Amino acid sequence: MIHRTPRLAAGAPGPAARTPRLAASAPEPAVRTLRLAGRAPWAAVRRLRLAGRAPWAAVRTLRLAGRTPGPAVRTVWLVGRAPGPVRSSWLAARVLRPAAALVVAAAGAVLGPAAPASAHTVTAGADLRIAQTIAGAEVTVVIKGTSRVPGPLSVGVIAYQPVSGLPVSLQIRSVEDGHSVTGAAQAAADPAYTQLRVERTGPHELTLRAGDETAVIPFRVLVERESMGELLIYGGLFLAAMLLVGGLLTGATARPGRAMALAAGAAAGVTVAAMVIVFEPGLPAPPPDGAAPTSTAAQGRPYVQSRVETVPARPGAGEEFTLRVDLIDGSTGRPVDDLTAHHEALAHVVVTSQDGRYFRHVHPLRTAPGRLEVRLSADRPGRYLAYVELEREDSGGQLLPAHFEVAATTATSPPATTPASPQPDAPQPDAIATPQPATPASPHPGATATPSLPPATSATPRLQPATPIAGRPTTIELDTPPGVRPWLGMTGHLLLRDETGGFFGHVHEMGTPGSRVRFTFTFPAPGRYLAWIQYATADRIVTAPFTVDVAAAEAR
Repeated sequence: MIHRTPRLAAGAPGPAARTPRLAASAPEPAVRTLRLAGRAPWAAVRRLRLAGRAPWAAVRTLRLAGRTPGPAVRTVWLVGRAPGPVRSSWLAARVLRPAAALVVAAAGAVLGPAAPASAHTVTAGADLRIAQTIAGAEVTVVIKGTSRVPGPLSVGVIAYQPVSGLPVSLQIRSVEDGHSVTGAAQAAADPAYTQLRVERTGPHELTLRAGDETAVIPFRVLVERESMGELLIYGGLFLAAMLLVGGLLTGATARPGRAMALAAGAAAGVTVAAMVIVFEPGLPAPPPDGAAPTSTAAQGRPYVQSRVETVPARPGAGEEFTLRVDLIDGSTGRPVDDLTAHHEALAHVVVTSQDGRYFRHVHPLRTAPGRLEVRLSADRPGRYLAYVELEREDSGGQLLPAHFEVAATTATSPPATTPASPQPDAPQPDAIATPQPATPASPHPGATATPSLPPATSATPRLQPATPIAGRPTTIELDTPPGVRPWLGMTGHLLLRDETGGFFGHVHEMGTPGSRVRFTFTFPAPGRYLAWIQYATADRIVTAPFTVDVAAAEAR
């Protein structure tokens, strides 16, 4: 038989504080034949020892073997003087709690914030913003992203100049099945959004009507598709949570072996989910529902060929005319109708007079496949330069230059040497002014505008260096009033060309703190450049014109 000697724990009298200890005189075989309750014998019995004055919180269930007949199971719980069901505390502290922490950490990684959308690519759930010059107003049409289809699609029209309740009728039509829904919106600085129900993903067309003008904007309704990685992540976390709960319940019913097996399964589920979280960003994401088919062209699509004309062919000064841009695929001869949103517009059109006194930055309407149109009015006769910026899908950004003539009329006088007056229906009423020379940079170029800052059109840009050198970077800075808001995705725009019109540049402000906009530009050659800085306030688009004289680099 097995000999045991009861020994009292120091400082803890009473039968509840006794700790079983194997007597030294116990026969060796009898000592090594103790085993845990269950069917798996242990090769050796763990030694029991006191931790300071406190006995172990839990003693494993031991069953005597050898000479003891029958399944005589003795369970000893020592928790101070009060025995109770706390056998699972060691298991919870050593196994189940770390497993629970892994589950929570993995869930936090999965449910974290999503990455923002990129500048040129509209992804599932992101808003589509398209600038339009319609009914004499500069507006941006916003199509909110949606997370489910069938479901509502929100459309709003943001005005960037004072408008008096400009009504805009809306129609969304599915290209695939022809299903359409109509609504109405009001252009405003902070517009209310109209909800139009869409029934499917894929290609759609949004038709806008304002005044007697109509524009058709092609777009796609995209809904994120669940990837296999997400299924593995959520499945692994769900399995880990279920096994963790099972382990806690099993440990509480005095079955530590099974509890540890369940905890190991939970750890395995968390491990699978964690590995997918780590490696999934490096894997290509599945295309969302409604995405365009992947292009099979190995080298991308060719650049666009364009034909720019005015309607009528020779407009008169002071008369309204339409500037029309037809886009053609040179390899097929067919209209190009696959433009992508480029800085929140299908195309940007900049028109200036040869002398630079007339300036417009507008965004034409798509009136037919491969055709863009915008209405303008020039106040003086002469030669005008037009620059069209656009980007085709699976191609690159492209600049299409053109020119046209405006004839004199009996109601117009010869070209004047003074600045032209603003057009009442122009999208940017502050745009027309004679370009003035820029001033050198102030000793404190980082200073912000003061409350007494004059109107933006009379503010003078500061240059550093004071005389730019061709081929070297130049910093251009302009003070602005408080409350500048983004327009076309940027805080500010710098547009410039040389005197002949053979060079055109367009750069952006990238987020300078304070009431100012700052640009960095490298002039390609010496000479005089005509430049315009644009930014948007709460109710208008402000344009500041100026000139820059660029010196040649010193010969080495």
